[in-house]
Amino acid sequence: MPDTANTDRAHTGKKVALVLSHLAFEDAGTLGVVLKKRGFDLRIVEPAVFSLATLDPVQPDLLVVLGGPLGVYDDPLYPHLSEEISFIEKRLDSERPLVGICLGAQLMARALGARVYPSGVSEIGWFPLHLTSAGEKTSLSFLETGRPMLHWHGDTFDLPEGIETLASTSLLPNQAFMVRNFGLALQCHPEIRRESFERWLVGHAFELATRGIDIGKLRKETKENGAGLEIRAESFFAQWLSENAL
Repeated sequence: MPDTANTDRAHTGKKVALVLSHLAFEDAGTLGVVLKKRGFDLRIVEPAVFSLATLDPVQPDLLVVLGGPLGVYDDPLYPHLSEEISFIEKRLDSERPLVGICLGAQLMARALGARVYPSGVSEIGWFPLHLTSAGEKTSLSFLETGRPMLHWHGDTFDLPEGIETLASTSLLPNQAFMVRNFGLALQCHPEIRRESFERWLVGHAFELATRGIDIGKLRKETKENGAGLEIRAESFFAQWLSENAL
C-alpha cells in the first residue's frame, strides 16, 4: 500500500486526515462530517494489519486515532499497539494536530508517559459530561456541560504530567485533556451519529450481553440524545479545527 497520506495532498491540493481505525463500525462520525465539509480527504488505515512504519507521522495535516476494544496495556498480545504508541509519540513531538477518541485518547496518554488501566467500572451508555472550569474555557464548551454524552469504556488513564483534566463524569474524573492547542484527547464519544449506532450494538453484542447492558434503553437514549449531540459536536469539532488552522 503506498503512502497515500503523504502524497495525495501534492496531487489533489486537499488537506489530508490520516485516520487510524481499530473497528470498521467505529468511524470518525461527526468529526468526519466536519472534515469533509472543510475539504479534507480522509485516509483510513488499520494498524492491526498495516505497518505504520511505512507512514510519516508528521506529514498528514491531521492525525485521528479512533476507539477500539483493546486495552493499551495489551501491547504484549497485540504488538501493533506498541507501533501505534511510537507513531503517536512522534506526532506529539512534532506538535502537529492530533485527535484521540476513547482508545485513541488512552494511547495518547500512554505516549505522554501516563498510566492506562482498568477502571473497575463499566461506563457504557449516556451519562452527563461535566466540564471543569478549565474545560469551559476551551472549544469543549460547545458540548455544553451537564448534557448527556455517549461513553463506552472500561479503562481509564492518569493525567500526563503537567496536563489538567477538562471534563469528568460521576464515575470517572478524567474524560478529556488537551496538549496545548494541538492535541485533543476524548475518553467519551462526541463523534457518534444516530445513523450508524445500530452497528455498535451489533458489533459489541457480546460485551453488552456479558456486562448486562439494557440494549433497548441504550437504543432509546441514543434516539433521544443523538440529534442534539450531533449539532453540538459539529460546532465543537469545527471550532477546535479552526483553532489549529485546519
